[in-house]
Amino acid sequence: MRRLGLTIFLLASGLLVSANAGAQDRVTVSGNVFFQDQTHPAVNVLVTLSNSEQVTISTEATDGSGGFRFSALKRGTYTVAINVSGYTPVTLGVDMNFVSDRGMPIYLQPNTKDKTSAPGTVSTHELSMPEKARDLMASGKKKLYKDKDAAGGLADFHQAISTAPDYYEAHYEAAMAYLTLGNRGEAEKSLRKSIEVSADKYGEAEVGLGTVMVDKGDYASAEKAIRRGIELNPNLWLGHYELGRAFLNEKKISDARDSAEQARLLAPSAAVVYRLLSNIHLRQKDYPALLQDLDMYLKLDPDSPAGARAKQLREQVQQKIGTNKFTPAVIAQ
Repeated sequence: MRRLGLTIFLLASGLLVSANAGAQDRVTVSGNVFFQDQTHPAVNVLVTLSNSEQVTISTEATDGSGGFRFSALKRGTYTVAINVSGYTPVTLGVDMNFVSDRGMPIYLQPNTKDKTSAPGTVSTHELSMPEKARDLMASGKKKLYKDKDAAGGLADFHQAISTAPDYYEAHYEAAMAYLTLGNRGEAEKSLRKSIEVSADKYGEAEVGLGTVMVDKGDYASAEKAIRRGIELNPNLWLGHYELGRAFLNEKKISDARDSAEQARLLAPSAAVVYRLLSNIHLRQKDYPALLQDLDMYLKLDPDSPAGARAKQLREQVQQKIGTNKFTPAVIAQ
């Protein structure tokens, strides 16, 4: 049992590593997502790519220009899906048998039957920023997230803030760059500044601050900040995930499970959610559920170092289930 706990701890620590580093590029599906007016880009909207058997291959969040890109795909037929609260769900079939690169614009139409507030306000605020600041923001996000150049991204974010001091999204991105560089002190300052400049209306910054508080062990402050972030943006899966992480550290296992399940419903293709669920089900000694968590994790992240550890852990869980004589039907997906 002690060995199981150690392996789970190793699985839960560290950042996810992309499994696609060594993949050979074949075909690419890309595009840009806009709101109905065709000018406002849909930023941080989840785009899901599935194969012809409707098995999810990858999920990505759109960048500052509403862009998404899935590369290194085999030739075949795919489905692009977007489901944003307040807008009509979008599902598009894409035939990549005879082309190597296909881009597409996607326009989100308001769903009059869904009165839930939609995420267009953030994009509207960004659009109100000076063009120079927005260009610096886009450049910084590319450097941070695509080029893995956190220092270069941070420099662009600071320039954007100098151009537009009330650009609270830029303060938030600066915090993400600081976190990547391992400077949690400056990250916390940037997150608090983002909250201040936004007049406490930016959920992502509240959740980011809560994440820093979890890592510092200040779980009461973390819970307060994350709850505020979820209040501002109920569909922010990361908020529910981080709240579950805070609860788990506080040994509030039932609350942690509820938050993790909500994160899973909102982001079923986020591998890190299944890492959290693995920890929770381990604490509950629910080994069949733990095995299912690991199976899902391995579908999403099979080849990274964390995935390799998950494979080892799965073998240990299987042995544990065998020892306790759980029947295969119980653990079947």
